This record gives sequence, structure tokens and C-alpha cells, in this order.
Amino acid sequence: MIRDITLGQYYPGNSYVHRLDPRVKILATLLYIVSLFVVDDFIGFAVVFLGLAVVIAVSKVPLRFILRGLKPVFIIILFTFVINMFMIQGETLVSFGFLTITREGLRTAVFMAVRLILLIIGSSMLTLTTRPISLTDGIEALLSPFKKLGLPAHELAMMMTIALRFIPTLLEETDKIMKAQQARGADFESGNIIRRAKALVPILVPLFISAFRIAQELAMAMEARCYGSNIKRTRMNGMKFHSRDLIASIVFVIFLAVIVAERIVL
Repeated sequence: MIRDITLGQYYPGNSYVHRLDPRVKILATLLYIVSLFVVDDFIGFAVVFLGLAVVIAVSKVPLRFILRGLKPVFIIILFTFVINMFMIQGETLVSFGFLTITREGLRTAVFMAVRLILLIIGSSMLTLTTRPISLTDGIEALLSPFKKLGLPAHELAMMMTIALRFIPTLLEETDKIMKAQQARGADFESGNIIRRAKALVPILVPLFISAFRIAQELAMAMEARCYGSNIKRTRMNGMKFHSRDLIASIVFVIFLAVIVAERIVL
């Protein structure tokens, strides 16, 4: 289950999506998330799904690898579906005692589940196709206009990128700790959900110790290289806006226009 989390992982490749400017991909991801909350019918979701399918096909990231990231959040998706299905009032379809499934509740439940799935897959495409250093540079470049207002753009970009980058590292540490404790007789599989949750508590202490150790090693490595945000540094590979980035931007603007038009017309 832990190894199924793909958030923060980078899938090496040289596809059209991989070679796009990170600033374009970050803005496209943000606008894609906004578009998910704009649509409210099946036609709109079909348009979003089609656009996402095209991006996945062009990126050449295996679909099985992308869908694997949905396994850890399956319980959340299922919980959201059930809550919306039973809690929204409307035209009754089926009744089980005090539990009632309404047409409006079923529609909302399906929409919320689909929205969460598309949100997770679309967001993971950003980290899967963008190197951590490129992601840092892109976030910093987008936040740089706010430096005049005193916003520490570089520090924010670095913190967000480090947080994303070390999600797979911490998950790997968690997997190692669980295997070590299972070798000593710990049981994480049997019992109900509450018992399994209690069994995971002993993992937290060594995990926190490992996280602090990794953070200390990272800080020492950065200090040893005289890293400092106040020092203006050059980049070996500067970001340049190519023709492929312009084409991708135009295509995404058309995609957003279709979403907005569909929302207005229907």
C-alpha cells in the first residue's frame, strides 16, 4: 500500500510533456484543478477526462503506474461517495430503514468521486513529469513578482519542493520500519480497522526519528555547500520558453474555453 503512493515521485522520460517548461505545467495544473470545480455535469467531466487522457498518452507514463496512486486514497474516495449518497436530501430512489438514497445524493456522490479521481491523477502528472529541481525553479519564477511585497519566493519554492521530494523517501523509510517490525512478530494485517490503526502507532516514533535524521543530514549538506537564499546564484540549465510551450499554452487555453463555454451553455 505504501509503495503505491506516486505523489512526489518523478518518472524519467523524454516525452513532449516532460520537456515542457515547468512554469507552463504548474500553471496548467492549477487551472486544471480550477476547471474540475467549474464543471458540474457529465459532459464537462467527459471533456476534462478526454483532456487528461491526451496528456497521459503524450507523457508516455504507464497508465498502470498512474492508477497505482489511487489505491492509498481509495478509502477516502469511498467514504466521500457514501457520505454524499446518504446525506443529501431529494427524490428517494431506495430506502434502507433510516438510510435513504436519493437521486440528487447519488448524482453528487458520483460527481465527487470522479472529481477526486481526476484531481489526484491530474496533480500527480505534474510531479511525474517534472524533475524536483525544475519544479523548484518554476515555482520560484512564478512567485518572483511577489518579492517586491516581501514574499520569500525562493524559500517557499524550496520548502514545497523538498516536501514533495521527501514524500517517497519517508514512505520508503516507513516500509522499512514495518518490515523490520514484522520480522520481529508485529502484525499489521489482521483485525479490524481500529486494531490495525493501533498497530501502526509504534511505527511513528522511529519514523519521526528517521525524518529528523534525514532533515539534519540535508541541512548539513546544504550548509557544507554554502547554500543560502540571499546569495544570487546562476543556473546551469536556465528556463526558456520554447515553441512547444507556446503550443501547449494555446491548447490548454482552448481546453479552458471549451470548459467555460460548456458550463455557460449547459
